Amino acid sequence: MGADLFYEVEGHGTAVMLVHGFALDARMWDDQVAALRTVATVVRYDLRGFGRSSLPALGVAYSHGGDLLALLDHLRLETAVLVGLSMGGLVAMHATLLAPERVRGLALLDSVLDGVEWDPASAEAMTAAGRAAATQGAKAATEVWLGHPFFAPARRDPVLASRLRSLVEPYSWFHYRHEDPAGALLPSPSQGLEHIAAPTTVMVGELDVPCFLTMADLLAQRIPGARRVGIPNAGHMVNLEATDMVNHVLREVITAAR
Repeated sequence: MGADLFYEVEGHGTAVMLVHGFALDARMWDDQVAALRTVATVVRYDLRGFGRSSLPALGVAYSHGGDLLALLDHLRLETAVLVGLSMGGLVAMHATLLAPERVRGLALLDSVLDGVEWDPASAEAMTAAGRAAATQGAKAATEVWLGHPFFAPARRDPVLASRLRSLVEPYSWFHYRHEDPAGALLPSPSQGLEHIAAPTTVMVGELDVPCFLTMADLLAQRIPGARRVGIPNAGHMVNLEATDMVNHVLREVITAAR
């Protein structure tokens, strides 16, 4: 596999794999683990290059979806419900297309969908963070990133804003300071949505930025049988901003997958 992945396993029951978003790590799921470990075997991990997992080895090709499936193998879990936020949703979809027989259910929270154009303000903020990482270093990039429009709803609450900062600050910005050897997503999630057979729930904070609302609509429309759940008064970090509602929906997903 070419990497050491940090992971934690808690609880008993149907296996659930939690996949974090960009610049974050497995700690973002603290509230979900506490709520779900009584009904499921909950696995959370740091993606390659994030948190406590090892950095990508330069020149060694990999995919996050492949890493997810390798972790299932390592844990001897034949199947799991996959839950991903933002970039983690894209990872979960890619893994689902790589090995559909291993996915009992899919929950996509404010998920990225490749091939969808970002709204101008969101795209510029992403570019600015990457530019800061490349020219000024990780600390500067983190400050720019925390100012991204999709974090605006979370920043309304000083406690949540502080928690978000603590989740982002450890990120090294490796993927912008070096050439990331991650290969292209093959199969492409955006081109394979109609082939996803796993029961799918699409959650999206109703205060998220326009491009992520569009992505949620497309996911719900194109994945067969998918349901869309709008989360009121929440933005991109929906699991932190609307914890109780998200946990309730995830419990429904797990119950249906048994």
